[in-house]
Amino acid sequence: MSWKPVAPLLAAAALFVALPASAQVEIQWWHSMAGKLGDKVNEIAEKFNASQKDYKVVAVYKGQYDESLTAAIAAYRAGKPPQIVQVFEVGTATMMAAHGAVMPVYKLMADAHEKFDPKDYLPAVTGYYSDTHGNLLSMPFNSSTQVLYINKDAFKKAGLDPEKPPVTWPELIQDADKLKAAGVPCAFTTGWQSWVQLESFSAWHNVPFATLQNGFGGLGTRLEFNGPVQTMHIQNLAEMAKKGTFTYAGRKDEPTGKFQAGECAMETTSSGSYANIKANAKFEFGVAPLPYYPSVKGAPQNTIIGGATLWVMTQKDPAVYKGIARFFTFLSSPEIQLDFHKSTGYVPITLAAYELAKKEGLYTERPGFDVAIKELTNKPPTANSKGVRFGNFVQLRNVIDEELEGVWGGQKTAKAALDEAVKRGNELLEKFEKANK
Repeated sequence: MSWKPVAPLLAAAALFVALPASAQVEIQWWHSMAGKLGDKVNEIAEKFNASQKDYKVVAVYKGQYDESLTAAIAAYRAGKPPQIVQVFEVGTATMMAAHGAVMPVYKLMADAHEKFDPKDYLPAVTGYYSDTHGNLLSMPFNSSTQVLYINKDAFKKAGLDPEKPPVTWPELIQDADKLKAAGVPCAFTTGWQSWVQLESFSAWHNVPFATLQNGFGGLGTRLEFNGPVQTMHIQNLAEMAKKGTFTYAGRKDEPTGKFQAGECAMETTSSGSYANIKANAKFEFGVAPLPYYPSVKGAPQNTIIGGATLWVMTQKDPAVYKGIARFFTFLSSPEIQLDFHKSTGYVPITLAAYELAKKEGLYTERPGFDVAIKELTNKPPTANSKGVRFGNFVQLRNVIDEELEGVWGGQKTAKAALDEAVKRGNELLEKFEKANK
């Protein structure tokens, strides 16, 4: 959907104005990180502010990802946009279509004469947030992928080896049966069901989620996540739900609350949930790769990224851009990225930070902590596995969630629900296309 911007993108020739010695430019950073993650965001802003005197970054929590994106759009239309807004990957196509509302990062850094090379970042990250010419549009920040968390204490209770989490879905189903038999109230749950159980599941098994390279090929893409592999998987989860070994606990990250409380023994969700799990779990837990179906040829392939990047909103005062660019350079430094990685579970977005983590022995100290990076780089991405990018993606996920809830509740078969989700989702894609031709 077009934002129908009221101001054009500032001309490339705009010069950065020298700041008076006494001035301090304030940079509003709207974000969606709560709990321990929010504490870390505040800490990063404070460290940058202490490192220099010309700029002050103010981190402001604006609710969950969809809420902060809606707030940023409203603020832009009102002529009072924040300087930086954290937007989840689902909002990428919407931001790309908002001509005039954003300052592309590649241009921002070039104009500010800040050292910046997209090749310094993980290819899985830059590939997702770049335009068709390879220009990086937003600044990588918190990138994650999907992993399996297990409660090692619950595994021991069920007579399972806590050092051998399930590798395949058939193994997970068997383990869930044993956990339930041992009295574990919730054997398995999943956060972000559309992202984990359909979007990344499709990439992990190298089957298409949609045509035109899952939307990367531009407008005109059509959904096809109702294929035989996805249908088989959702039906298997439906059967687990029926016998009580799969507990549906919410569309977003609500299920993590059940896992970290010790109620659920296994959860598939974001690697970025690590910080909150570590802070709240009163048991020993482990991190393992997503399960896969060995019957699917080529699986496992690679998982896709989630998380968010930082988008720069168009500013009336070009001097502000200089401060944002300085902050992005600080944010991307190996030391800041390594600390963020260690504290949160999000992947290090730069190659230098990843090398620093290995040099420090982080992954020897924390077995499984590099699972997310290994999944993202398991094999070179294919047209089916480099990610999914659509307009109206927030609404599309809502449709998928509604249909899956019908499956978990026993009202629909997997095939009927996925067929309906594809039909309704394609209508949303068509609306986006018409609005952005």
